[in-house]
Amino acid sequence: MSQEVLLERLTRREFRERLQRGELQAAIIATGSIEQHLEHLPFAHDTLSAAWVAEQVARQLFPKVIVTVPVSIGISEHWMWAPGTLTAKPGSWLAVLFDAAESLMRHGLRRVLILNGHAGNVAPVQGVLRQWQLYFARQFPDSNLQFASYWDFIPRNIAETVLATKRMPGHAQEFETSIALHAFPELVRQSVIAHQDDPEPTQATAEKGRQLAEIAIAGVVAFLQGMLDGTIRMPVD
Repeated sequence: MSQEVLLERLTRREFRERLQRGELQAAIIATGSIEQHLEHLPFAHDTLSAAWVAEQVARQLFPKVIVTVPVSIGISEHWMWAPGTLTAKPGSWLAVLFDAAESLMRHGLRRVLILNGHAGNVAPVQGVLRQWQLYFARQFPDSNLQFASYWDFIPRNIAETVLATKRMPGHAQEFETSIALHAFPELVRQSVIAHQDDPEPTQATAEKGRQLAEIAIAGVVAFLQGMLDGTIRMPVD
């Protein structure tokens, strides 16, 4: 367990001792969705991809960063026509996300990055993020709460040189399928990719996923390091 970066796999003693030693300095809350991703990707793709990136980042920054259990269900009302999709109301979803961040800060982890993998979650968080930051700044003066989607760290011009469709993130298309082929290929139903109405997933490859994932991970590492050293802070007014 000495190299563990996933919070749920630690015992209370292991977590407590890491805090007491000053090793743990930041946390990542991954969030995504449980929704249809065409015929070839699993419902959990958005959650799995965000959590996978978060874990790689934490391993590079070990022992400073811990990854919480993902907030897996997102805001997916627009996909409810597909049986199996799960969706949360914006208010209840935001409440859980806020409570997770506050729990970490109450334990002393004052630098929290919410790392998102679902486009439908972006607008709801952006609508309340400043209010959350102001609240945490009052409650915990040394706090730093940030929100970003993992693809935000991939420069658009670089993505366009890698992706034939030049679209990112898309939905279960070239970008997301490439990420899945690299990060969790065992969950991709590759035999059905070419037998769908949407032709874009056929452009995906594991190599494209590797290139894009490495850029995203490096970007998140740099961003989180900035949170740790104080160069990336919450707005002060």
